[in-house]
Amino acid sequence: MDEPQKRGLSVPIFYATGNRTKAFLYSLVSGIAEPVGAIIGYLLLMPYINDTVNAVVFAIVAGIMVFISVSELLPSAQEYSGNHISVYGLICGMAVMSISLVGFM
Repeated sequence: MDEPQKRGLSVPIFYATGNRTKAFLYSLVSGIAEPVGAIIGYLLLMPYINDTVNAVVFAIVAGIMVFISVSELLPSAQEYSGNHISVYGLICGMAVMSISLVGFM
């Protein structure tokens, strides 16, 4: 992979500006965005929250997490493993999760 390794937000900002305070503040604002988004999402969905809406929201979030895993983490793992062992691990992990979900119902 030719693109540089992905790092956190603070390090690139610090090296680009040389300013620790600016790097810290940008990272702080970035970190605060998540709970603020959760509060806004809760306030928007509060009148509609029931088991179905909850399940749909969880399904969407799970789909996003799987997409990120497959599109970002899997190619990186394949680069370091050199073969299909990372794909086998992904499939085995999904199978274990499926079996555990059925087992807990």
